[in-house]
Amino acid sequence: MSENLTTVETSELTSIPVATLRWYRHAGIGPVSFKLGGHVRYRREDLDRWMTDQYEASATQKVS
Repeated sequence: MSENLTTVETSELTSIPVATLRWYRHAGIGPVSFKLGGHVRYRREDLDRWMTDQYEASATQKVS
């Protein structure tokens, strides 16, 4: 089972401010999130995948 992280925990892991994570969620451009018991959660595996995607997109832009 994947670890479910709060917005604050996700912020601490990524160094992305909580407000930015909230904006990403609103805009649909951040890591996959969901509500559990009325609270926003991020699965660790989804966060890791999103960070890998961000890295690969950045690395691809530098090579081109």
